[in-house]
Amino acid sequence: MKITEHKSLLSYNTFGIDAKADYFVEYDSATDLQAVLQSGIVKNNKTLHIGKGSNLLFLNDFKGAILHSAIHTIEKIKEDEDSVSLEVGSSVNWDDFVGYCVKHGWGGVENLSLIPGEVGAAAVQNIGAYGVEAQEVIEEVHAIDVETANSKTFKNEDCRYGYRNSIFKNELKGKYIITSIVFRLEKNPIFRVNYQHLEEEVLKTGELTLQNIRQTIIQIRESKLPDPKIMGNAGSFFMNPVISTRQFISLQASFPNIPHYYVSDAEEKVPAAWLIDQCGWKGKHIGNAGVHDKQALVLVNLGGATGSEIVYLAEQIQLSVHAKFGIQLKPEVNYI
Repeated sequence: MKITEHKSLLSYNTFGIDAKADYFVEYDSATDLQAVLQSGIVKNNKTLHIGKGSNLLFLNDFKGAILHSAIHTIEKIKEDEDSVSLEVGSSVNWDDFVGYCVKHGWGGVENLSLIPGEVGAAAVQNIGAYGVEAQEVIEEVHAIDVETANSKTFKNEDCRYGYRNSIFKNELKGKYIITSIVFRLEKNPIFRVNYQHLEEEVLKTGELTLQNIRQTIIQIRESKLPDPKIMGNAGSFFMNPVISTRQFISLQASFPNIPHYYVSDAEEKVPAAWLIDQCGWKGKHIGNAGVHDKQALVLVNLGGATGSEIVYLAEQIQLSVHAKFGIQLKPEVNYI
């Protein structure tokens, strides 16, 4: 267990906001976390648990204790002819985990390549890309109760997963800290490449394989998304809105080229990037906060931006989209 006072959070948020925390506490086991939760530093301060900060935006210095996992383990706990189950520590880099699975020929997460952040956050956010979501491969989530320091195992169905959503973002927000996740990967995977033009792009590199799917997605993401080490960002800033089929049909009459993805007989998903682009925001900026010139869904720190500047830009985009389309965009990023 390591405790640091007046810690800069610059390297713990991908927006590159130089906020500071009164205390920064790092632990490397579930047992250490239980001890931390029962210590005075937690009981006497406001606390926040973070990963690599790829889904949050600091608006001010944090007056309290920031907790961070250093549980880096990957352990095979079950295997049969068709699948393998891995228990993965919450602080393992998500893309490193994807690379590990692909290297071993285990399928299920290859479409989620190059998504920033740590494994623990993946289970909270239910991250997704190219037609695949984390919930499809999660078997169990192991966590510690913040109030009692008791351990608890959540089965997949207990997590109440939805689009970029889980019980950990709602009823249990701030009440449990995830220490590890059990993933089930397939030894004979069915490739999921029917999203947008993914299959076409993969076949340009050769046959359909886990490695080729991963490399193609990495190349696509790198061509569209700025490197947070160079230009601060949190990837997709807004969730893609899901609207009623009735509202979509009405919008389609005015905007015949509006892209959409079927959700159910009653709902359609509309790409937030398209909505933002149609409002003229791509490449624009307000002060030091801007919209990426290659991907309108990504808000960027152009250098020295404050969290408040980025929030102001986000609010102006929301107002524009609502005025033009009647759709309220919701941030995927958490404001701290």
